[in-house]
Amino acid sequence: MAEETIFSKIIRKEIPADVVYQDDLVTAFRDINPRAPSHILIVPNVLIPTINDVTEADEAALGRMVTVAKKLAAEEGIADDGYRLIMNCNTHGGQEVYHIHMHLVGGKPLGPMLLG
Repeated sequence: MAEETIFSKIIRKEIPADVVYQDDLVTAFRDINPRAPSHILIVPNVLIPTINDVTEADEAALGRMVTVAKKLAAEEGIADDGYRLIMNCNTHGGQEVYHIHMHLVGGKPLGPMLLG
């Protein structure tokens, strides 16, 4: 069993976060260290440590992450100009929290790559 993360506590509302969307499969909240005017994290409500740990049983949640990203991009007013969806995997991929998450980033020109 994977270790619980800060995202698990946000999902359960045990610690404060600016939650912008939540349903039975995913939760989305604003990044506390935004890299762009709009920077939202979208996470599955079940703990999946890395993309390498995804199974076929997780397909509904991962699909929901994308449809929620589309919905939130429209609500944020960044859909027409464009945005970026980023998922990092393990150390070399830049993953910092081992609970998979998708970054929805936009609101300014992002250039060819977004590096931190």
